[in-house]
Amino acid sequence: MREAIRQGPKDLPTASLLITYIVSKALAVSPLEIMKMPASMVMDFLYIHRNFEELKSDTIEQEMKKVKKDGR
Repeated sequence: MREAIRQGPKDLPTASLLITYIVSKALAVSPLEIMKMPASMVMDFLYIHRNFEELKSDTIEQEMKKVKKDGR
């Protein structure tokens, strides 16, 4: 599982499990609720979550650059 997280899943069941876990954590709901959702909705939520995480990462990176530049 650790390898699948780091390098990407190599099979559909593992990919499905990881997607279920990520979306359930992001939405703070039971994985069973995720499994009841249509696949297209789950993928939409995963896409939204990914974009928010990228935005958060970019913001943190910009703030770290400011801190380094200002010497704080």
